[in-house]
Amino acid sequence: MKYSYLLLDLDGTVTDSMTGITRSVQYALKHFGIEIKELSLLQPFIGPPLKDSFKEFYHFTEEQATLATSKYHEYFSLKGIFENAVYPGIKDFLQKQKKENKQILLATSKPEILAKQILDHFELSFYFDFIGGATFDDSRSSKKDVINYVLENCQLKNKLDKCIMIGDRKHDIEGAKANHISSVGVLYGYGSQEELLQAKADYIVKDLKELETVLI
Repeated sequence: MKYSYLLLDLDGTVTDSMTGITRSVQYALKHFGIEIKELSLLQPFIGPPLKDSFKEFYHFTEEQATLATSKYHEYFSLKGIFENAVYPGIKDFLQKQKKENKQILLATSKPEILAKQILDHFELSFYFDFIGGATFDDSRSSKKDVINYVLENCQLKNKLDKCIMIGDRKHDIEGAKANHISSVGVLYGYGSQEELLQAKADYIVKDLKELETVLI
């Protein structure tokens, strides 16, 4: 078996969280007098650490980005968290991987406590052997650090050749490379083929069926 340990991103890979995330960003930006009516303009926020995105896309200072992240969570924790949907076929995919004795591990830049709430809400927690995410205090926020946290907690540092990170954005691929594990980019999420190619994903797949062939 090529890969026995599957690290999965959450947003844009397991769930389509576009509505909840973009409405939460819209709410946060409004606090700063920035009105964004077209939610699709905020799609780049899906995937990367929030604070980094506020700095990159709106040139916020560290202090502004911290406040914006706090405002984001005001909306997200009450409404945005459930303005979300599981991608078609994900539950079947997870069931199939479990039957093949794969370990399924979540590695998300979303705060871990919120990731657990989402998986519980969609009745997906059962399939995950470990749920790893970011912290609210930013002590663990980058995808590199989240992946390292998952690998350490699951005692996989001596099994890196059996691990693969599955995600839809460059941060998933770059985080995997920084931790010396393989990576696959999925095109049904929010990253483009160009983005995943530039990040040098080991594999790029268009759907879950193609993904299954990579994991054999």
